[in-house]
Amino acid sequence: MAKKIRIAIIFGGKSGEHEVSLVSAASVIKQMPKNKYSVKEIGIAKNGDWYVGKDVLKNFKDSDFKGLKKVNFEVALKNCDVAFPVLHGPFGEDGTIQGLFEMMDLPYVGCGVLASSVCMDKALLKDVLRTRGISVVPSVEFMRGDWKEKSKKLIEKIKKEIGFPCFIKPANMGSSVGISKVKKSSSLADAINFAFEFDSKVLVEKGIDAREIECAVLGNDDPRAAELGEIVVGGEFYDYYDKYVNGKSSTQIPVKNLTAKKKKEISEMCLEAFKAAGCSGLSRVDCFLDRKTGKVYLNEINTLPGFTSISMYPKMWQASGLNYPKLIDVLVQLSLKRFAEKRKNKISFDSGSNWFQTP
Repeated sequence: MAKKIRIAIIFGGKSGEHEVSLVSAASVIKQMPKNKYSVKEIGIAKNGDWYVGKDVLKNFKDSDFKGLKKVNFEVALKNCDVAFPVLHGPFGEDGTIQGLFEMMDLPYVGCGVLASSVCMDKALLKDVLRTRGISVVPSVEFMRGDWKEKSKKLIEKIKKEIGFPCFIKPANMGSSVGISKVKKSSSLADAINFAFEFDSKVLVEKGIDAREIECAVLGNDDPRAAELGEIVVGGEFYDYYDKYVNGKSSTQIPVKNLTAKKKKEISEMCLEAFKAAGCSGLSRVDCFLDRKTGKVYLNEINTLPGFTSISMYPKMWQASGLNYPKLIDVLVQLSLKRFAEKRKNKISFDSGSNWFQTP
């Protein structure tokens, strides 16, 4: 019997998405093919401490570290074959922990250092996409220092170049944390100050009347797109509260009321964006479809999307014929394949040539 591959499932983290990470990790652990992989649970506390032991995830959910062992990252990852960072937001999907894995020569699931960092910074990603001719919503961005020194000029710039409604976002944050929809100039300052609580750079985007279309991308050099999905927003916009608290939003998979031509256009744009940012493994690519003009705008790329029971990424692949356990398997194999090709090492992995099946 072949030796099982030991997967380090890493969760928690120092970001504002700590709790969401725990929910995602529970789903990944539950769906992990037990005949092929053995799981080592590794929790990162909000202060950055690493913990191992028995029932780490359960203890983290209970905010009780008793019985767990605090160790450094080298001890935590010792004897692991692959790292699966189920970490959302800063310090998890921004290239920092990916750099650690690279230094340790440890294969890991998801995008590399550069792609993770670029996609985490919404303003920087827009610059990259523009160079490839990929449409993005008009925006302006500025640092905290600029806001302190010339807030009046920036407000006038926003009013002139962006207008209302507009969205104020921390440049580096996920799960819609810190985002506000602003309909009048008198509300700008409060929304900008709120966004600066989460990051030192703020992005201001033009608000458009649009459908929110999402695309799950999977692969390395030859990525593929799953069936498209749509977020039907229950509130003003799809914010953290709407996602995880009141549950008024709903999803449609596959997306409805779109022609085959428009679906192809969106999928191809998402694949082009995935490649432009240098992504590998997986990403959820989010778009806006203008209700009036039909124009498609690339919104953002999430390099470590949610894996909870309500998360779009696994659900879109489920609708495309790839169930959750097989999806996890493919992600691990893609990480091993990328690592082997990069290091020119002889690491055993499945080619994955038959992993994609249409429903």
